[in-house]
Amino acid sequence: MIASNYRVRRATLDDIGPLTALWKSMNFPVEELARRVTEFQVAESADGQLLGAAALQIADRQGLIHSEAFGDFALAEHLRPLLWDRLLAVATNHGLHRVWTREAAPFWGRCGLHQPDAAAVEKLPAAWRSHSAGWLTLKLREDVEAVLVADKEFALFMQSEKQRTNRAFQQARIIKNIATLIAVVVFILVLAGAFWMIMKNPNLLRR
Repeated sequence: MIASNYRVRRATLDDIGPLTALWKSMNFPVEELARRVTEFQVAESADGQLLGAAALQIADRQGLIHSEAFGDFALAEHLRPLLWDRLLAVATNHGLHRVWTREAAPFWGRCGLHQPDAAAVEKLPAAWRSHSAGWLTLKLREDVEAVLVADKEFALFMQSEKQRTNRAFQQARIIKNIATLIAVVVFILVLAGAFWMIMKNPNLLRR
């Protein structure tokens, strides 16, 4: 079967029946997921048969891909890319700056998710920190708060540099004024000395 034989859409309450069957086959917490059915995107066949699903939970401008399930895992290689495209579109539309998953299928690594570094783990929403291992993540966009902080720090740096430059110019003007004053004083002393010598010895002008 090719991709055109499938359709991916957001789950509705009408999908709880077939989704429940999927969740039970995966030993997922059915009652909990049923309350969060709108987190799910479902893949169905051309005749409307639900074939697979995956969910995106949103917290703190980040997304958690979870609870992927398929009625026939032989179709997973066809359905995962379609579900991923849909989940990525939802994440983008919500302005999320990072997505996470603990799904273990190699596909998630191939589509760009990777093991997070310590700095990324620090940003993991508190609601998901009960799981400390097995995370993969993908940065979608810059953290707006981080960008604002960086912009503020740059503005403060530029203001500090401007003040330092102004102080340097003020010091240069003071030094210039002092040098000019010294030159004037020296010039006056030279004139005074010359005048004194002339007054003391009028014959100097006759030579």
